[in-house]
Amino acid sequence: MPGFQYFVAASLDGFIATPDDNLDWLLQFDGFAGGKESYDSFLADVGCIVMGGETYAWLAEHAAGAWPYHGTPCWVFTHHELAAPNGTDITFVRGPVPEFAEDLTEAANGRNVWVVGGGVLAAQFADAGLLGELILSVIPVVLGAGKPLLPLAGPTAPLELLASRTMGRGIVELRYRFPGRS
Repeated sequence: MPGFQYFVAASLDGFIATPDDNLDWLLQFDGFAGGKESYDSFLADVGCIVMGGETYAWLAEHAAGAWPYHGTPCWVFTHHELAAPNGTDITFVRGPVPEFAEDLTEAANGRNVWVVGGGVLAAQFADAGLLGELILSVIPVVLGAGKPLLPLAGPTAPLELLASRTMGRGIVELRYRFPGRS
């Protein structure tokens, strides 16, 4: 059943970016064995993308003018006035994530909604009971500080491990289902 998925990479100590949003620690692993196949397989089931304003701004700055998600509707939760590149299907919204859940599901057209990030936005989906799966690539780097993977309002019930696999360069992919989700 399609749902909301958080597909993300994090350091061994649970950070998705350094305190200043630097991803060099992650980008040094580009091209690892199994990574492209995992990403392509995941993306094939995505019908809509949702991200926070900081993630959108990072992509806009680092994608060198080429929006990476052409052909897929993208919703950006932000408090800032942002512009979308020409020819993209990007909707900017403000407000609590539950207010948009039905619209996001409809935009996904029977496929999954990818909660790209950041962690704060993904936590809002989880706290609202909307996040169905966490697909986490654990990167063998310790950052010591940074942006947390999932800064929730409180602890969850145990997540159900659906799959795990070791990929190149010591990366482990873990797939979990949130409690009460099918």
